[in-house]
Amino acid sequence: TTTTTTMSRIIPTTRRVVRNLQHRNVDWTAPVFKGDPEVAAKVNQFRSWIASAEKMAEKYSAPPAPIDFASAKTSVRDSQLIDALESFYKTASPPAETHEWSAEDKASKLAQIEEAKERLAFTQEMIEDTQKEIEFMKANRTTRETSATELAEIYPDIAEEINNEIDNREWFKDVITK
Repeated sequence: TTTTTTMSRIIPTTRRVVRNLQHRNVDWTAPVFKGDPEVAAKVNQFRSWIASAEKMAEKYSAPPAPIDFASAKTSVRDSQLIDALESFYKTASPPAETHEWSAEDKASKLAQIEEAKERLAFTQEMIEDTQKEIEFMKANRTTRETSATELAEIYPDIAEEINNEIDNREWFKDVITK
């Protein structure tokens, strides 16, 4: 009965976790999941795992039905075998199966999560910088009518490089290859 009580507490929790993962504001049809065949395969594999976990949670949501030893005695020639199995079944009390997450694996996964958060923060920073650069370039588009002075004002680093090349008499630095 202890196993049944433990299982009856674990199964609803597992079902809740799987449901939350499956429907957690994830647009599974988003282009990011379809662009790369490897990512698409992994996403489909994850979704099928969630579906199978949900199916198993439903299947094992109730405790198993009691074994009908009386009907087994009528269909098996050796009734003493059935009597022995029945007495073993009634006296046996196996311990509940528990699983503990190893400290090394947990530390490894937490380190991976922190690394992913750092990469995400760096990527977000790069996105912001790129968007600022795009806005700057849109605001300062060059045309055939843009003068060299205007270019030097818009892109001072390029103007400085050009002036250094002129001062060093590197007339064909970017044109001639060795």
